[in-house]
Amino acid sequence: MEAIPPSSRRGLAPSCVVTQRVQRAICSLQAVSEATPVRYAQNETVHIAYQVVGEGERDLVLVQGYLSHIDMDWEHPGMARFFRTLASFSRLILFDKRGTGLSDRGVGIATLEERMDDVRAVMDAAESERAVLMGVSEGAPMCLLFAATYPERTHALVLHGGMARSTEAPDYPWAPPAAGAIEAAIELIEPYFFTGEDIDLWVPSLGDDPQAKEWLGRFRRAAVSPDTLAALFSMFLDIDVRHVLPTLRVPTLVLHRHGDRVVNWRAGRWMAEQIPGARYVELSGQDHFPWFGDSDAVIEEIREFLTGVRVSAEPDRVLATVMLTDVVGSTERAASLGDRVWRDLLDAHDAAIRRQLVAFRGREVKTTGDGFLATFDGPARAIRCACAIRAAASDLHLDVRVGLHTGEIEIRGDDIGGMAVHIGQRVSALAQPGEIMVSSTVKDLVAGSGIEFEDRGEQELRGVPGTWRLFAVRA
Repeated sequence: MEAIPPSSRRGLAPSCVVTQRVQRAICSLQAVSEATPVRYAQNETVHIAYQVVGEGERDLVLVQGYLSHIDMDWEHPGMARFFRTLASFSRLILFDKRGTGLSDRGVGIATLEERMDDVRAVMDAAESERAVLMGVSEGAPMCLLFAATYPERTHALVLHGGMARSTEAPDYPWAPPAAGAIEAAIELIEPYFFTGEDIDLWVPSLGDDPQAKEWLGRFRRAAVSPDTLAALFSMFLDIDVRHVLPTLRVPTLVLHRHGDRVVNWRAGRWMAEQIPGARYVELSGQDHFPWFGDSDAVIEEIREFLTGVRVSAEPDRVLATVMLTDVVGSTERAASLGDRVWRDLLDAHDAAIRRQLVAFRGREVKTTGDGFLATFDGPARAIRCACAIRAAASDLHLDVRVGLHTGEIEIRGDDIGGMAVHIGQRVSALAQPGEIMVSSTVKDLVAGSGIEFEDRGEQELRGVPGTWRLFAVRA
């Protein structure tokens, strides 16, 4: 399929062509935008929070569903990775709809027309003359209406998990009846919405992850108030843009997961059939949001649609600095404090580490009981993050030990493996309470950084051939 041509943008110099190898490295290691500032566009009296990430040839405006929070979005590794990868081949523009996230609250629920004006205001503020619009879920109808109304500002449409109408009609049987949708919201969603306990409906792949549930509840509480949520849902029940579909004249890609529990896949297929020249791709999986589940499949469909190039979903092996943290004496502390107090303390510890990972552009891979496994694209940044984690743990009256090693890791979906991980584990195990232990590889790579070390001598690492010289980061 012919790639979508680049967008026009005032003052934008042509981007250089990157090799496939560099593209993979960008996708897996480069933390593009956690530090990107949030700015505000103004549509009359309403302020819309937005963020611009990356410097690709094409502007891509992401229109999320009900909710977004462009600060907290980056706290979830799955969302951050999805955004970073989009930004590796586009100039990604994120924003929060009025009434939600960091945009103005208490301004009422916007009509689709007002939301279009908000998008235009964001594009103007970001100096984007034309853009690809990507609509996710409830964001799809607004993107459809925008593309039909402003084709001169729309390069293409990408729709994921979307619909043209929200409720059942005689000629639209794959949506729930309005009464049924209201009943389901009252009984199955509303009681659990702000706790994240309904994650099985939206993201079944994370249904057994208590930390994902906690994050989802916290994210929603930050993104919207209960009264605004109710108003958004009422507005959603009135959505019907079916009449717009035959009038569209922009390249369109429609993506939908076959097992989507929120929006039936038939809604996506029917929508594509009504749009002249649209391409429909049905993906496996049940997750409603594209950044969860097999997000690589979603990314590669979008990449090929926009650039004409498909890159392997994930490099098999990449160079990274591996960090492992561990709370010292956790069993004894848990016994002395009691389960509830210890759980609260451990939650505070986890939150503190995640804040530092975001600040130093680390990627959380997983938690390991009372510790973390994370990766970094630079060893000096990893050491400084470890120092910040040690200080944060000390404030909580906890001792942590941290181990760091730089080497090739194997990518296994959202997990990692390989000898570099094993070495990092062994290095961490040899650290004393409050100590940051690194391999000689890490020390050599940060020469000239000003970071000082104390020699801990040659050590044997269980299960690793040979001896290794280890160093402790000087406080």
